[in-house]
Amino acid sequence: MSRPGDPRPVVVGIDTGSEHRMALAWAADEAARRHVPLRPVLAEGVPTRGDRERKVPPSWEEWNDPLHEEGERALADAAGFATAHHPRLEVDALLAEGDPVWVLGEQSHDATAVVLGSRHLSRAQEVFGNESVAVPLMAQAHCPVVVVPEPEHVTQVPAYLVVGIDGGEQSAAAVDVAFEEAALRGAELHVLFVWQPTTLRVFDEHGSRQECRRMLSEIVAGHGERYPDVVLRHELVVGEPAKVLTEAAAHALALVVGTRGHGSIAGALLGSVSQGVLRQARCPVIVVPAAAA
Repeated sequence: MSRPGDPRPVVVGIDTGSEHRMALAWAADEAARRHVPLRPVLAEGVPTRGDRERKVPPSWEEWNDPLHEEGERALADAAGFATAHHPRLEVDALLAEGDPVWVLGEQSHDATAVVLGSRHLSRAQEVFGNESVAVPLMAQAHCPVVVVPEPEHVTQVPAYLVVGIDGGEQSAAAVDVAFEEAALRGAELHVLFVWQPTTLRVFDEHGSRQECRRMLSEIVAGHGERYPDVVLRHELVVGEPAKVLTEAAAHALALVVGTRGHGSIAGALLGSVSQGVLRQARCPVIVVPAAAA
């Protein structure tokens, strides 16, 4: 996910007054593991006019001052939390004004990853609500987007990651990221090619399966030489992709999937695999856009 010799930070989106720390802890661990800076980012939206009793509305500066103070406190708390766990970690906090999706999208140009928290929102909340920025951010990010659920899930020994592929061009980028993450953690990697038969392909099921196995072999080829310590398991699985992947990753360190980068509203309504696993997975989900290849 990072460029050699270029300390691209791990960006983590935070908010004020939140006691949820899993995303921040994940991001701090990732930054320390990669020896890159951690950048907590708090994006302040446009303040709403809440003082209706005053005849003269307060100035923009008066509105903003309390927001800035609260934001600075939240960022200081986040930095203190991160350095308490990793004393040598460089923390470069950023308080920004603007829509969180736009702010984090801009940060993604020069980031190793953008990390967000999740409280397992409903589909309607993901599409239309202000509670989540993950879906629209996935559509425009230039680096992997990591969604870390609350609370922490139970992992399994030996540790493993799961990556789901379907043979598309985004599959190669997802596999690249998955191998790198597995190597950093000393974990196994399970590569799943999930095949969902259609009415057009079911008449030649044997041929379709053989084609899927061929694509699976091609996508993972060569990674063993670059990552000799990663124990690799790969298989073709038939079923509904989001369900198969989330079940396989029930006790994984993370689930990695690619995305074609559909628009936020249209893509969510279409119910892509990446958005499906975001709703169902209990482990961190690493969504790799094609632009991150």
